[in-house]
Amino acid sequence: MGIIIENPGILTTVQDEGRFGSQQFGVSPAGPMDTQSFYIANILVGNRMGEGAIEMTFQGPTVRFEKDIIIAITGGDLSPTLNGQPAPMYQALLVHAGDVLAFGVGTINGCRGYLAFAGGLDVPLVMGSKSTLLRNQLGGVQGRKLEKGDVIGFANPKTTLPNMGLRKLEPEVFPKGELTLRVVTGPQDSDFTKSELKKFFWYGAKITNEFDRMGCRLERDEPLHHKGDGNIITDGIAFGSIQVPTNGQPIIMLADRQTTGGYTKIGTVISVDIPKLVQSVPGYRVRFVRVGVELAQSLYIRRLRQLQNLEKQLGQC
Repeated sequence: MGIIIENPGILTTVQDEGRFGSQQFGVSPAGPMDTQSFYIANILVGNRMGEGAIEMTFQGPTVRFEKDIIIAITGGDLSPTLNGQPAPMYQALLVHAGDVLAFGVGTINGCRGYLAFAGGLDVPLVMGSKSTLLRNQLGGVQGRKLEKGDVIGFANPKTTLPNMGLRKLEPEVFPKGELTLRVVTGPQDSDFTKSELKKFFWYGAKITNEFDRMGCRLERDEPLHHKGDGNIITDGIAFGSIQVPTNGQPIIMLADRQTTGGYTKIGTVISVDIPKLVQSVPGYRVRFVRVGVELAQSLYIRRLRQLQNLEKQLGQC
């Protein structure tokens, strides 16, 4: 027994940390869009950070519980309610069989939420992962977004955890209207003149409606111009890679990105800044700041240590 999906919301999927080691076969990692919120949700309920959870986009689901369990809700504020009353976010919460957890629309603060369950979800591993990869119909529940009537079991449900009173954090506040993303240039930044590179960083862009788990297409007032035609010999694509196709309008590649691509990549958004992007909505403005790979790595390590310290504080080490 576990949960029953009474209303699936707009795009609700099961995601764990990701499906790694298969990109050479054309299988993308998938995994959470906002890794920070995802990791914190699992830490709050005593799971390992990469355990499977539910990711919600823009409008969350309505879920009925069949068994008592501790949960945590993080990420964007999708106005969660438990049995019709506001439900707290960023804290461990005991729910009971028969309780109904419902979500609204993310218009207040962020647009992607995460729901973690103490002990994890009973979802089979596909190529070593529970993550749903929609375009390949792999993982999760039959490789698709959740639908009304879906039943997902709990792997090892827990109703008690150590330090329950400490399992509470201040909710994350996400940028609104305009955000700044730090970028490491390359590997094809040499396909642009110095003047075009300066324009990339001097002038912002707008997030368009073409924004999903595969990527975020931006619109610049003045498209970027390549030295050549913008095409390259196909090579690998990382989470956060900024492709610039022949039309000069950048695309930031995200969790369900294709594994390789033939467009120039002017740079990569650093890992710790991606949550700001994926919690944004169409119409927001984006500005880029150039940083070195050493800073990107040090920021990533610092974030990882903060998460590990949180685990220790809650008695999970």
